[in-house]
Amino acid sequence: MKIATALLLALAALINLAPVSGVLGAERLRALYGVDATDPQLAILLRHRALLFGIVGGLLLAAMLRLELRTAASVAGLVSMLGFIAIAWLEGGASGPLAKIALADWVGSAALVASLVLSRFERG
Repeated sequence: MKIATALLLALAALINLAPVSGVLGAERLRALYGVDATDPQLAILLRHRALLFGIVGGLLLAAMLRLELRTAASVAGLVSMLGFIAIAWLEGGASGPLAKIALADWVGSAALVASLVLSRFERG
């Protein structure tokens, strides 16, 4: 079970780390999200978003090795992923590249819930 838990955390970590390249600038943001981020203020917000995903992804990677981090990392990942899904739903849904992000967030959320359940069994 420990390997399965680590693999589920790794999956969620990879989903969170995928947009980190957005830190590099507007062109990368356009490739990731399909939005024109040439407005400097929007670019700052989206680049910061990419940085925060790196933090969550890094925490999830660390949780693969450090059992005491698993609950906090999983909750952080779930809040982030389910938060995006909720915001997209409240705004009428996500389309285009954002629909792919929402799907990835559903997959990542399922992986994190499963990892939390498995971690609970591992602890007894």
